[in-house]
Amino acid sequence: MPTILVIEDNVENARMVDKLLRRAQYEVVTAQDGEQGLVYALESQPDLILVDLGLPDLDGQTVVGLLRQQAHLKVVPIIAFTAWPEETAHSMAQAYGCDGIILKPIDTRSFAQQIANFIAQKQP
Repeated sequence: MPTILVIEDNVENARMVDKLLRRAQYEVVTAQDGEQGLVYALESQPDLILVDLGLPDLDGQTVVGLLRQQAHLKVVPIIAFTAWPEETAHSMAQAYGCDGIILKPIDTRSFAQQIANFIAQKQP
């Protein structure tokens, strides 16, 4: 079962994502801030990291940059999860080194498939 690390400080968003992903047969680990997310990512090998770019403790660029420095995470898709306007989100996600974006509010009908597509893109 693939594991998804969700770094999201909004409790309601995190609960909804957790519910949707578990329903789609993913294991989900949720971190409420960047530091907590980094600790989990460094200690494990998630199959995908979904990171809110507006965290309370560390900005998205810092979190993604630190994740990208880890050899064991270089092949893990990092997806920006943001409510920023689409054009801004695309620009920032690319500048930060993310593999893609998912905009909030999410489409609950297609969300799990979006995650599956990002995981499949990173498969060798």
